[in-house]
Amino acid sequence: MPLAHSRPILCYVTDRRALGPRDSPVGAGLIESIRNATEAGVDWVQLREKDMGGRELLALTRAAVAVAGSTKIVVNDRLDVAVAAGAFGVHLGGDSIAAVDVVGWRRAENVGQGFLVGVSCHSLEDVQRGQAAGADYIFFGPVFDTPAKRKFGAPQGLDRLAEVCRGARVPVIAIGGVNEGNAHDCIRAGAAGIAAIRLFQERRKDAGLKKFIAQVHSSV
Repeated sequence: MPLAHSRPILCYVTDRRALGPRDSPVGAGLIESIRNATEAGVDWVQLREKDMGGRELLALTRAAVAVAGSTKIVVNDRLDVAVAAGAFGVHLGGDSIAAVDVVGWRRAENVGQGFLVGVSCHSLEDVQRGQAAGADYIFFGPVFDTPAKRKFGAPQGLDRLAEVCRGARVPVIAIGGVNEGNAHDCIRAGAAGIAAIRLFQERRKDAGLKKFIAQVHSSV
């Protein structure tokens, strides 16, 4: 059963290190940022805190779930933490456990489609492999230039995003340099949503964020 979405999905990808030293060691400032983003209307929050130990990440995830309300919390890489904290799903990168193994675990444990499995992709071939593995959604990028994604090569651009979206059987969420000025272009290219760090995290107390989110949600 495919992931149902009636409006563009907006995903805040976290980076507590960018919030400053007050977030050490367990992300108190990050929880505040998550609360502000959820109150503004984001649909998902992906906890992408790769340097956190398991105990600390579990505490952070539980705190995020507690403040998130109807916003879905997805944990990067750590299936064990996502399950233990009651998160919405797990997001897998190139160095994570294989998506096919997580999908197989979900089937064996009769977890059901309520627990999502997502994968990061940087080419059409990656997307096809992710779909074949049974992933529920794809993060595709980097669509635009961004320092955090330069290690994955040159930006893919909107034309490549549109090509991937046309060929995908699951929702494709655009990531990489997505901002207020180009988010609508991603949706028009066929993306099921957008994901970003700075767009949501650096504007955590900006009243205009709620208006922007409402505009994207209504863009279908």
